[in-house]
Amino acid sequence: MLLTIDVGNTEIKLGVYGKEKRGQAQLIRVWRLTTERRRTADEYGIHFINLFAFAGLDPHGVTAIAVASVVPGTERALRTACQAYFDVEPAFLRSGEQQLISIRTERPREVGADIVAGAIGGVAKFGTPLIIVGYGTATTYAAVSAAGEFLGTAIAPGIQIAFDALVGRTAQLPQVSLELINSVIGKNTQEALQSGVIYGVIGQTEGIVTRMRAELGAQTKVVATGGLADLVARHQEIFEAIDAVDPHLNLEGLRLFARTQEHAEAASP
Repeated sequence: MLLTIDVGNTEIKLGVYGKEKRGQAQLIRVWRLTTERRRTADEYGIHFINLFAFAGLDPHGVTAIAVASVVPGTERALRTACQAYFDVEPAFLRSGEQQLISIRTERPREVGADIVAGAIGGVAKFGTPLIIVGYGTATTYAAVSAAGEFLGTAIAPGIQIAFDALVGRTAQLPQVSLELINSVIGKNTQEALQSGVIYGVIGQTEGIVTRMRAELGAQTKVVATGGLADLVARHQEIFEAIDAVDPHLNLEGLRLFARTQEHAEAASP
């Protein structure tokens, strides 16, 4: 089995893949943990082992681990946990070093590993040209050319960040659930908040996608991913700029990255 670990600012997403057949592998399990920068290797290990046990999976069946992290300070504990609890040396995706997608930005090493993993997975599944919209802590718009080159990104505040900031900085606005309402015109405070934030994000997505398509080409496909992609999936008729939703593109990108690491190890003397 392959364990993929996507460390984001808010959540850590874990994905377990079965044995690869004809270049494809089934995603067996997906779990989410809250990101804690001070978590120790043993704390990671306990979470991992308990999750595997609950799912009836043998941790000794893990033969490879691929990690993408945008949170400084988590690498040492994760590496130690993988070594101690799986007896596997994890491979960390480095944006400026990976060979699966050419990064045409001024500083390739500064591109988030999660964004690169999503681009790798997106291109493999949906082809090019492509825009990958990552609805996570931040909302990211990654542009991939028809030639398969990663051209750059636009980064905006995430849906939950916008929601929390609005409520937190406004004394009389209550904390409400992040749900889409039928009308953009809110009839009460809760609906007004939900409308403003979510329809605001929809408008942002439409505006940025329109401008990116003007540079990439009108036929550019747009795919949504990330922790809040399920919100888009439930209301895709409203998110008109989105062509498809795949919440696990980052994990798929890590799976493909892990394959290159295996091939590199096999080719080394």
